[in-house]
Amino acid sequence: MRVLIATDAWRPQVNGVVRTYERLADEAEVLGVEIVFLTPAEFRTLPCPTYPEIRLALPGYGYVVRKLNQVQPDAVHIATEGPIGWMTRSYCKKRGIPFTTSFHTRFPEYLSGRFGVPVTWAYAVQRRFHNAGAGMMVASRSLARELEARGFERTMPWTRGVDTDLFRPRDVRAFGDQKPVLLYVGRLAVEKNIEAFLKLDIDGQKVVVGVGPMFEVLKARYPDVIFTGKLVADALAEAYASADVFVFPSLTDTFGIVLIEALASGVPVAAFPVTGPVDNIKQGVTGVLDCDLRAAVLGALELNRSTVRAYALSFSWENAVRLFLSNIQTALFSQQGRRVPARLAQVLRKTGRRHLPDLA
Repeated sequence: MRVLIATDAWRPQVNGVVRTYERLADEAEVLGVEIVFLTPAEFRTLPCPTYPEIRLALPGYGYVVRKLNQVQPDAVHIATEGPIGWMTRSYCKKRGIPFTTSFHTRFPEYLSGRFGVPVTWAYAVQRRFHNAGAGMMVASRSLARELEARGFERTMPWTRGVDTDLFRPRDVRAFGDQKPVLLYVGRLAVEKNIEAFLKLDIDGQKVVVGVGPMFEVLKARYPDVIFTGKLVADALAEAYASADVFVFPSLTDTFGIVLIEALASGVPVAAFPVTGPVDNIKQGVTGVLDCDLRAAVLGALELNRSTVRAYALSFSWENAVRLFLSNIQTALFSQQGRRVPARLAQVLRKTGRRHLPDLA
């Protein structure tokens, strides 16, 4: 069983989309399913306007055709709505090949904030892109409801997982132990609403992990904040474990893998009551959601870290991968009247649909 995933988000980017598909490939291999990627690494690229860390591929249609013909995938999944995603979509539509997509990023809000593009225009483009597919995977109930209200069709649940061996409570205080440590992990960009956190008048050491177009500006503007830059692997895990509260100020994320990484580290979350946090945080147990972010932080400081860690153990990457494969089976085979590949049928028979999380 071979699945081709076309994605415009890929290394050296460090974000939730890239990490999701890297882990998906690893876990799928264990189940005997091969994931093959079509990524910007195979093309010339240009820096994204206002965000040079992201490289936009310049794919040639002939190369895409040759790649698909060479790989001969049993299923095609398009992860992003960038140049590679559109080119793969065109290939599939011309040849009558059903494909699935994922809605990972609120590009309409990002484009509106950066360039003033009307949100409704950008959603119309995204809707056209995704509705051509046989199914669109989304990470949460609230996001699915919102997108369906905007005219998106055939939404399918696909939750995420967390590496609970890497992200775990540790006896470390990397940022000192004199004050509560308030941690943010993520991209430093305007759409992340990070200054809602940095402007808080609250006792504690604020720590920011990550890079992005606002890095130098924010570092100069907030000299009392510790800016670590990019951290990965154990260094990142130790940063989480050193925190007393994880602060998530974003209003536009569709899931927030950093949320469950913090929970797995035993760190309660303070966030706004929006998509992502409302789906992943148990109010008053693993975090506090409040329109007043300061109140959320103060409330989260009172929560039990052992309870937070125990809750995070329910987020399994194996279940996330099986749900992805179940969506592939439903959208690309069962509903299309196509024969299900033997390996896919075998994997899902072992799982049993009753054991798969239902986010719909």
